[in-house]
Amino acid sequence: AHKTLFDTGLNVRYEVVGKAYVDRSLANGSSPFARPMQELVTEACWGSVWARPGLERQYRTLLNIATLCALNRGPELAV
Repeated sequence: AHKTLFDTGLNVRYEVVGKAYVDRSLANGSSPFARPMQELVTEACWGSVWARPGLERQYRTLLNIATLCALNRGPELAV
């Protein structure tokens, strides 16, 4: 199940933020300490939440941006 969620999450991440950005994030998080966090983010956030049906991707994106704005998280929006 973890492999399926990871693969699904990886595909969604590639589609949403681009392959170069994702590959760079995975490479930067490839240490034994950071790797489990990258796997968790890919499985839980991208493989489970972003891949589930119910909202079109454009609305998920808009809600994410609105949440970051409401929380005053400018640096996260600079990506």
